[in-house]
Amino acid sequence: MTYFDVIFYLFALITIISAVIVVTTKNIVYSAYSLLLTLFGISGIYVLLGADFLAVVQIMIYVGGILILLLFGVMLTNKITSVDIRTGTIHLLPAAIGVGLLLGVLWAVMIWTNWKTQPAEIPITTIKNLGNLLITDYILIFELLGVLLLVALIGAASIARKEEEKID
Repeated sequence: MTYFDVIFYLFALITIISAVIVVTTKNIVYSAYSLLLTLFGISGIYVLLGADFLAVVQIMIYVGGILILLLFGVMLTNKITSVDIRTGTIHLLPAAIGVGLLLGVLWAVMIWTNWKTQPAEIPITTIKNLGNLLITDYILIFELLGVLLLVALIGAASIARKEEEKID
């Protein structure tokens, strides 16, 4: 077993354990912090796979933006930390059947595709190569997406803006 395998299994273990805590805990703050570990674990797996751009995007957007916003929303609202996020109905049997079926399908696919053969080399793509492609070959699409995001931002700002009451 190589160092790569050990690090991969470590990230996978962190991701799976923290994801289970996200789903099973009653406290929403603990659930949010466990989601933070889950997203960091996924980002670590992206780095191991050579997808450094996806790892950076994962950290910047999900961890840096969405999760921190969620944590601020939870912590700034005093009464939400004492809310029980489980409804009391646990569907353990259907969940176990679903997980069993998923594992069975994955096992069948592994046997059908001869999983024991060595996988092909993973091509290493870097942010520099992706940036060069965006600025050279895909410049029109890149600029159109920028304009689309600007229009969406202006639309969201105008929707969120308070309507002034007209006095007749």
